[in-house]
Amino acid sequence: VNSVAFSPDGHMLASGSEDKTVRVWNPSTGEEKQSLRGHSAPVNSVAFSPDGSMLASGSGDYKSSDNTVRLWDPLTGEEKSS
Repeated sequence: VNSVAFSPDGHMLASGSEDKTVRVWNPSTGEEKQSLRGHSAPVNSVAFSPDGSMLASGSGDYKSSDNTVRLWDPLTGEEKSS
């Protein structure tokens, strides 16, 4: 795990990992709620919008051409933008 972030209301926790995934968790139970796939390089950064309705993830390294930021709906797992 390279990065973690709590949603503003504390009801979600996001993690970004070397396995190129973003995962959304219920921090109270430890249950994985979403596994978000789309990056082709390790995910180095995750951050929620101030209202918690969007989740941003950033990936890339010196060996990859996937130096991107992606936007997700953390409740549905739908990718909104890359």
